[in-house]
Amino acid sequence: MRYFCSCPALRFSKVFLVGLFVILIASLPAQAQRAPLRVAIVGLEHGHVEGFLGQLPQHHDVELVGIADADAALWEKYGKKYSLPGTLFFKSIANMIEVRHPQAVLVYTSVGEHRHTIEIAAQYGVSVMVEKPLTISLEDALAIRRVAHEHHIQVLVNYETTWYASNKAAYDEVENQRLGPVRRVVVHDGHQGPKEIGVPPEFLGWLTDPEQNGAGALYDFGCYGVDLMTWLMHGETPLTVTAVANHDKPQVYPKVDDDSTIVLTYPHAQAVIMGSWNWPFSRKDMEVYGAKGYAITVGADRLRVRHEHDGEEQLTSAAPLSSPQNNSLSYLAAVLRGEFVPSGDLSALDTNVVVMQILDAARESARSGRSVRLTKLGD
Repeated sequence: MRYFCSCPALRFSKVFLVGLFVILIASLPAQAQRAPLRVAIVGLEHGHVEGFLGQLPQHHDVELVGIADADAALWEKYGKKYSLPGTLFFKSIANMIEVRHPQAVLVYTSVGEHRHTIEIAAQYGVSVMVEKPLTISLEDALAIRRVAHEHHIQVLVNYETTWYASNKAAYDEVENQRLGPVRRVVVHDGHQGPKEIGVPPEFLGWLTDPEQNGAGALYDFGCYGVDLMTWLMHGETPLTVTAVANHDKPQVYPKVDDDSTIVLTYPHAQAVIMGSWNWPFSRKDMEVYGAKGYAITVGADRLRVRHEHDGEEQLTSAAPLSSPQNNSLSYLAAVLRGEFVPSGDLSALDTNVVVMQILDAARESARSGRSVRLTKLGD
């Protein structure tokens, strides 16, 4: 015989508890309701991999599920330093993807290996984030764009300066028309040189090889300013690219340039981009001059501004970047979850194909001693 309780108080308490449980679940942060993004590393020869491994414990929205690199010495080095289990390591990219099923791979190979890595990942429908720049040539960039579209994957590019609040503040000054139309942009990027600052030998080896890095400082640091200017100009292709590359330290860098200047001209604006391994100290800053004012970034989070009727410039703090556009991993997770569409921003593929068109032209200009005229790329 089955008995049913007709007590109103008991029925009410059950309904109340169920309702309370639903409310508690709904109120949990979004991160707590979903599984972390499964990511894998491809390559350990890029020194920036340490930045990722170092910040991983603070990012609960991503999980490292695999590492592919054929160099056993690098396995041992990073496995020991970051307490990584041996089961994470694979010699083959394809094998690692087949076994670990990552949703995205983070590429820390030489720049010259980016295209090859992306093409392998694309075969499995796996999205990719590479360290800057996108690749070493326009030909490679167009091939990457083609394979990304064919296999419906995201290809994103990580620049340190993308996550600088000061750059976003300068951009907002332009977008809010506080500076007037952009007339001139000057960007300085670089440091004393990779050898001088003591980068690991596996990193230095390919940085100073034009076949693997595309160029020297011209690509390594020129790419930052080209990316920023392309963003400020909403993806517009410049009319001309003129570049000069110096070998001021041939005894240190015999195969590649160590100092560069790129000049971009637009119908009503100009950019001067200085990427160098010869600065007396590390720097990444940008000056944006409009018809009615200017904004100059100071480090990652401050800005010097002066507007048309100001008596003097003001030093201000830039507003912190909001999630998910405040760091590479949150950005990647948001893109792959469909919460953010990467179009026209600093990391987006469309922006970075234009960046490669400009860098490729800059390399040719430096080689030939002539300006290179550009036209808009087709889709």
